[in-house]
Amino acid sequence: MKSSAEKIAMKSYADIFRPTSPEGQQANGGVTLPLDQLHPFKHHPFRLYNDEKMQEMVESIKQNGMLMPILVRPLKEGGFEIISGHNRVEAAKRAGLLDVPATIREMDDETAIIAMIDSNLRQREKLLPSEKAFAYKMKLDAIKRQGERTDLTSGQVVPKLADKPAREKVADIAGENYKQVSRYVRLTNLVPPLLEMVDENHLAFNPAVAISFLEVEQQFWLRELMERTQSTPSLAQAERMKLLSQRETLDFCAMETIMTEAKPQQNRLSIKSDKILKFFPGDFTPQQIEEVILKLVEHWYRRRLEEMEGR
Repeated sequence: MKSSAEKIAMKSYADIFRPTSPEGQQANGGVTLPLDQLHPFKHHPFRLYNDEKMQEMVESIKQNGMLMPILVRPLKEGGFEIISGHNRVEAAKRAGLLDVPATIREMDDETAIIAMIDSNLRQREKLLPSEKAFAYKMKLDAIKRQGERTDLTSGQVVPKLADKPAREKVADIAGENYKQVSRYVRLTNLVPPLLEMVDENHLAFNPAVAISFLEVEQQFWLRELMERTQSTPSLAQAERMKLLSQRETLDFCAMETIMTEAKPQQNRLSIKSDKILKFFPGDFTPQQIEEVILKLVEHWYRRRLEEMEGR
């Protein structure tokens, strides 16, 4: 029996470079595939765009067609698995298209995972902590299974990095410190309600990393206490709970004692916005401005530590 890839007829040169329209004309490069033959990548860790951004993509496709082919691989059971282009496929459905332009490429599981993760890391401007956590873990596991080979979306093979562990390879592509990659991967050990709180900025990142070392039951205890006390643990509190859990002495009463203790007063720092906004483009959101400032402060802090260590 022929595979799904073999059943897709190649178009003429003129057809290949004709833009896609809602009527289903051929688009740039590759072939056109029916939407009902496309399947999302198994355990895809990234969410679809929010309604506003998705609607912008829908309107663009209605007006201009889909200008960039999606990347897929054929499935043994028939149809195609989406490697890159989940948002474009969803937007095409909403725009009323019946098929989309695609590039078909044979890939093993590990290569497909790495290609899927890398394409999303490059194309998405903002990722939730949970998206980074599961994406980094998926790629980390795939690299470990591959050994020293890392295939990218382009199909090229990156030179061996025998002196670097897998997490450093993930960090190289993601633009993260390898220790930060490890912290994100730790978040995959959080129970869903706590991980959702991290995504919503209701639970700080560093305390969440420490909490990820707690047993599942203990994490649910903590969720209950957080609701009861209407507070979240500080890093110091989270580290204490982690230590007690590792010593197998953390019960509900001990956790409640930690969560209800008075927190030390912290000095607050405020900077007038007019002193900062002049350095940023007008379309930057407060969250984007905060991220830039934190990265700059972190860079300054690391350089300061390096200078102190060098004395």
